[in-house]
Amino acid sequence: MVNKNQFITDAGGKKVAVILPVKDYEKMLDELDEYACIKAYDKANSRKQEFIPAADMFKAIEQKRKHN
Repeated sequence: MVNKNQFITDAGGKKVAVILPVKDYEKMLDELDEYACIKAYDKANSRKQEFIPAADMFKAIEQKRKHN
């Protein structure tokens, strides 16, 4: 595999940015989004969950809308 990434360096030669193919960038964004979803799922799943009947929830939402 050939490293196709290019770097932008400062005057001292320190890498300060990277140039990569759009395909790789889009894949990276997709993977980061998936990772964020997994983290959110794990966080939500680790909490004590309380289930509320849908009818009760809709009633509470309607009441809140009337007060706003």
